[in-house]
Amino acid sequence: MAAYQFPGQTNFYSGKVRDVYSINNNLLVMIASDRISAFDVILPRPIPYKGQVLNEIAAWMLTATKDICPNWLLSTPAPAASIGKRCDPFKIEMVVRGNLTGHAWRTYQSGSRTLCGVALPGGLKENDPFPAPIITPSTKATEGHDEDISKEEIIKQGLATADEWAVLEKYALQLFERGKQIAARQGLILVDTKYEFGKLGDEIVLMDEIHTPDSSRYFYADGFDERQAKGEKQKQLSKEFVREWLIANNFMGKEGQTVPEMSDEWIDTISRRYIELYENIIGEKFVPKPLSQEEVYEKIIDALDLINAEK
Repeated sequence: MAAYQFPGQTNFYSGKVRDVYSINNNLLVMIASDRISAFDVILPRPIPYKGQVLNEIAAWMLTATKDICPNWLLSTPAPAASIGKRCDPFKIEMVVRGNLTGHAWRTYQSGSRTLCGVALPGGLKENDPFPAPIITPSTKATEGHDEDISKEEIIKQGLATADEWAVLEKYALQLFERGKQIAARQGLILVDTKYEFGKLGDEIVLMDEIHTPDSSRYFYADGFDERQAKGEKQKQLSKEFVREWLIANNFMGKEGQTVPEMSDEWIDTISRRYIELYENIIGEKFVPKPLSQEEVYEKIIDALDLINAEK
């Protein structure tokens, strides 16, 4: 059920972690909730300030990359709210990987040397960097699990034309390179991430959040090589620690499995990890900005009025 009803509202969609309101079919109000998902399942308890962390990192990163490609964002009127242009989305996620980690490592460990049609080099250990970043796309499922897909299959299924794919690929790799540069300045390694794109007329536009802990994985650069040489786990900032906790408690989103109980202490730990990533990647102290529903509504209305007045 929608928390708000805005003037000119034409649609409402509640995703895994965000609530999206369509306004007059040309604008979106996107509110990052404190919900957290893993293995495509929404976990039962919210994480304090997670929505604000995601929204503020995404807005900062979209501003820092707008010279590479156009993006959807117009305004961030409240800590967890963004307003932007409504695009016609590509039904794919552009997953860019710089290191053999997470899903790529699990695939590699199973003996496969191909992921999404991309050949993986032999002789790699977990978390080793690839010779160059690779793109391993996935389909965007409205329900259930996203699925790996190859470039060839994307074009064959008409999810993007060959010309569109060339632009998506170029943008994704350039954005990843910029993300790595930003992370490096803060002593971090951007390991992998995902980008979502849409079209505004004939123009391809970057949508949604980018380089956040929900869409990306970061390692600490300090000691990375030493940990790799010793075969130790890398120190990371990402949501992977939540997935690892779930796996350790026998939950991977499969039928018949039950989400383990989340204690107050564990909720607080997750919240602090999200804030830690904000402070590390942005390089500034995180300032919690709790607002009432009414205050958020008023700020969004004011921003929508301003956007409409500028048209």
